[in-house]
Formats: sequence, structure tokens, C-alpha cells
Amino acid sequence: MSQAFAGRLIRWQLEHGRHGLPWQGTSDPYAIWVSEVMLQQTQVLTVIPYYQQFMRAFPDVSSLAQAPLERVLALWSGLGYYSRARHLHRSAQLLLEDYGGEFPHDRTVLQRLPGIGRSTAAAIAAFAFGECCTILDGNVKRILARYFGIRGYPGERAIEAQLWQTAERLLPQGPDSKTMASYTQALMDLGALVCTRARPRCQLCPLQSDCVAYRHDQTAVLPTPKPRKSLPVKAAAHLIVIDHNRIFLEKRPPSGIWGGLWCFPELAVDQDSIDYCARNINLRVSKVTELPCLNHGFTHFKLCIYPQLLRLVMPGPSCAAPDRTWVTIEEARELAIPVPVKKLLSITETVFQSCNHVSQ
Repeated sequence: MSQAFAGRLIRWQLEHGRHGLPWQGTSDPYAIWVSEVMLQQTQVLTVIPYYQQFMRAFPDVSSLAQAPLERVLALWSGLGYYSRARHLHRSAQLLLEDYGGEFPHDRTVLQRLPGIGRSTAAAIAAFAFGECCTILDGNVKRILARYFGIRGYPGERAIEAQLWQTAERLLPQGPDSKTMASYTQALMDLGALVCTRARPRCQLCPLQSDCVAYRHDQTAVLPTPKPRKSLPVKAAAHLIVIDHNRIFLEKRPPSGIWGGLWCFPELAVDQDSIDYCARNINLRVSKVTELPCLNHGFTHFKLCIYPQLLRLVMPGPSCAAPDRTWVTIEEARELAIPVPVKKLLSITETVFQSCNHVSQ
């Protein structure tokens, strides 16, 4: 079973899989690690420009470990799930401190580093060191659930354990490093290109003849979806304080949502923004207007952002505090900022342009 399964996948990958991605064709564990972390929860086409820019800035473990976290977060800005960037930075420091900047060849040791789970460790070990170990990301879970007709939500502990056992049983026997890399890439490619979540291209699948879901017309219901429950909705006001062509930003605490990123001051929607600015950030402001609500989705809740545009009525403080700053919009875009702040910057820029046009 394992040899037939692996052989068909490897032959398919060599002919039909992806071969031109910027992180392919290398056995450098650092490059593989960065790509694997970026690809968690993120589409390949989104990752490519971030990966290329990141690798230019930090080509090795040492350069990443010695970089300021602020710079790392700035290059990650817009990619989301910012804990991944913080874990990358911390892991690079540990690799430099404990292993001289070299990657341990043992995947169980790799798993001890922040942000490297069992599947990511296996991917690094398989691609970089040719270790015979299986990955089990979302793509592989979907392939196995359909191929073997495994029912139950893959996120449940018992189902996930069953999928791990199945994946390990299918590993090619005694592979060399090239075979192991091809097999691992084949699993990723099949899930991304053929055995997709919606409208799978079963006619192109090398596993079609034995696939339980295909034979029984179950591809639409396997894998079993996560039990649905409505996401809670939260609301917050974001204060866009302007002073001529500058805006005021605060750095958020290192933990929590958008930890360590630069954002607009945030408060409850029923709080008085003018009073908040005076009491909490020592700014005297007047309200200009309220902007349309901006909706942003997180994994566990939805956030409704109610932006308020305010104008400084007294000269701004020197901003000696490291967690507060006055910057232009262009300068703000170079900082580590989350996606909603990027969107609000564009809205604010339009307001600035309108004001300048009127003044002319």
C-alpha cells in the first residue's frame, strides 16, 4: 500500500507538480523554515513577495536573530498571524545561542523551538535532511480523509491521531533524500492543485482509482467540516489624530491582538474620544468626522472598527516615549502595522488630499 501510494504521488509530482517556487530547489533548512512558517494559514501567491523580501533582508539565521523585532514585524506587516514573526525571531535567537546558528537534524529537537509544530518540523527535516517523516497540514488531512473515507472533523484529537497514524503508514520505505523531498512536495501540491477544498479536480488525481470519496461521490462532504458556531462580534473605536500632514500612532503591548504593532489609539465605542485623548495620551483634539465602519475578521471573532478623525488643537508632544510617535502616512507604511491600519491610512490619505484640494 505505502509503496504504491507514494510511487504514484512522486511520479505525478515530477510531471505535474510545482517546481518554480522561490523556496524550492534548496536544502537550506533556514530558507525552508521561513517558507513553511509563512505558508501556515496563507496562500502561496500571497507568500511569494513577502518571502523574497524577507530573505533579502535576513538571508540567514544570524541576520534574523540580530535584527530588531520591529524590523521583522515591519517586513511581516500585512501577512497576518503576527505571532509567527515573533516566533521566527525568537527561534533564530535560540538557534544562534544554543546551536551556533545551525539547525538540529532531529525533528523532535526542532519541535522545541517556538512556532515549530510537528508538521512544520517534519517538513524541514524531510526537505533539508531527507529524513523519513510525514507532514500533516490541512492539505494532507484533506487528501487522507477523502482517500480513506475517514469521517469526523480532522481537528478533533482522536481523528487527528488517526490521520497521523495513517500518514506515517504511507511513508515510502527506505527513501533517499531526493525521494523524500519529492514525496513531501507531492502531498503539498496535490492538496493545493488537485484535491482542493472546493471543486476538487478528481479527473487529474493520480489516486483517483482508489479514493473512497471519489468512488462514493463524497468529495463535497469529506473531510467533515468543523462544527459551525457563530463568531462573536466585537466593536472598538480607532482614533485617527492628525496634525497637519502627520498622524499619531501607538505601539501595542507585545502580547495579544496585533502585539508589538503600531496602531491608532483604541477605545470603547461609547467612550468620549476627546476626553480619552486628554486623559490618556495628553492631546487636546477636536472631532472632525466619523468614518464608515471597517470590518475585520480574526479566527475567533469579528471586529467592527469605528474610525474617528480628530484634529490636534494644541502643538503635539515631543513623543519621547518609545511606544508613541507622530509620522507621515508614508512613514507609517514603513512601520509594522496590521492590515486594518493600512486600510485606514489609505482613507486618511484621501481625506488629506481632499483638504489640500479645497485649500487650493
